[in-house]
Amino acid sequence: MASPAAAERGGSSAWRILARPLMETVLNNHAHHHRVPQPLLLHGPRGVGKTSLLLHRLIPEWNKGPHRTAYIDFSPDPTTPLPWSSSVSLSTPSLSTLSTKLDHSLETLTNQAILLGKISSNDIFTTLNKRIGLHKTLKKLTGTSSSNGTKNSQLSVLWSKAVLSRLSKTDQKQIDSLLKNNAKIYSKEEIAFMKESVAALGFAKEIIRVQQNWRSEAVRNLNKIGGFSRSLANSATDWPCLLIELLSEAAETDFFQPKLVLNNIDVLRKAVSNDESAIQASVYHDSLIWRIISLGANERCLPVFLVSSDGYYSYQAFEDFGFPDIFISRETFGWTPKEAKFHMVSHFFSETEWKVIDEVLGSNPRQLSELYSLKQTAEGQESFEDIVDAYLAYLQVTVVNPAMDSALTILQNFVSDARQNKIPERRMFFGAAWRRIPPAADRVADQKWAKIQLLDFVQCFVNTEFGVNYLADDSFEIFDDPVTCALLEVGLLYTQRDPSFIRPVSRGIQRCLVRWLVQQKMELSLEESIAFKWQRIFRGRSYRHLMKEVGYK
Repeated sequence: MASPAAAERGGSSAWRILARPLMETVLNNHAHHHRVPQPLLLHGPRGVGKTSLLLHRLIPEWNKGPHRTAYIDFSPDPTTPLPWSSSVSLSTPSLSTLSTKLDHSLETLTNQAILLGKISSNDIFTTLNKRIGLHKTLKKLTGTSSSNGTKNSQLSVLWSKAVLSRLSKTDQKQIDSLLKNNAKIYSKEEIAFMKESVAALGFAKEIIRVQQNWRSEAVRNLNKIGGFSRSLANSATDWPCLLIELLSEAAETDFFQPKLVLNNIDVLRKAVSNDESAIQASVYHDSLIWRIISLGANERCLPVFLVSSDGYYSYQAFEDFGFPDIFISRETFGWTPKEAKFHMVSHFFSETEWKVIDEVLGSNPRQLSELYSLKQTAEGQESFEDIVDAYLAYLQVTVVNPAMDSALTILQNFVSDARQNKIPERRMFFGAAWRRIPPAADRVADQKWAKIQLLDFVQCFVNTEFGVNYLADDSFEIFDDPVTCALLEVGLLYTQRDPSFIRPVSRGIQRCLVRWLVQQKMELSLEESIAFKWQRIFRGRSYRHLMKEVGYK
């Protein structure tokens, strides 16, 4: 407990991760089942402490005793938190890099199951043969004549011969690396079992790689025409899904309980694919999640946690995967103002300082952490109000302004696509504020149009007091607005699930958006000012009918 003197000046404690008993109980209840029917989706605005909760409170406990957890963070730099506007500040990783990271983590977890004797060569063959055809691939890899029969018994014989031939080539160092961190002493029979299972797992990976090579030309043609094929999409996720199914079958209460945590899953959906013979990242993402859902519904799956700060996973993902309750949804907004005050006052901030924070920034945990670090470096040389102003200026310059520039670029691309008739007609409906685009390709005119649209939207959002209920009239009209999509994409707005509001990710970001609007309106030329007023009067947006109630805050 801080001393009275420390409490008066706001405390000098080291920042720490605080417990969240209710959320931890919900996540632990899901994790402690060895198999579950649905994946759990943990989502909320950026900065509310989802990753900190996992890394500092839950993952250590999920790796004790019979529990084993594969934790994959798809962010470009997992050692540091993603910035407020990640799409602006960081380069987009490649799909091959992210899929390799996923494969490696699942292979490590599978090797742990092999050490426990839960996955055998026969298990791998049975699961592989159930999910993909092995006839032609086995014949190719074993050099068997195609005139031979292809019954399951004969396939099993071919599999055993192939594994035995590969067994002799299996490097003993691979087995030693599995055993070096294990204090248990294994018998020769157990080591032989492990060696056979490792060889079988490697052979299964080779089979899947061969089948992917056979389909590479078909994938290339599919990418050219922009089509979709479920079989080709599933072929790209055959290996991680095979490992997930093997681990699910191997799960046993109080002996081996594997779990999979996919943090920042939205990065996987937005990854880039530079290989023309590989499927697009969004297709890989959808195939992976859909097969996890299917496995859980049909046979039960190991506990899978999908973690994201992208508003897409609050509502739209449920619709895209076909059912409003397809995931177990757990949405977190961090602390309520009362909870934040209870934890912060006297330990980190004084009562007077907290009143300023509550009014200006709100209770977002990461913003509080960053503000506290800034306060510590100031060492009493500045007033607390000056520190808060400096932090808002930091958010304005490093987060909001670059994000708004990116949103302008997205809107200019929208104009170009609209001219080429790439935008569905339903989005360009009569009366839409964005319907009338510049008729000719003119970069300067496109920039002016995009800027006027962005100003119009932010002004409209200010008029609704930053509380737009996208389910208010069941029309989802706000998602047709290209500015809404742009600001959601750059990470300044967040789509809540319950209550169903689109709002800035934090109160600090909200204030910076207002500052941006005021600054831009002051910098408008006479021509731009007239164009903006014309837009507001005759074609301007109005989303007040989507407010939950007049005066909602």
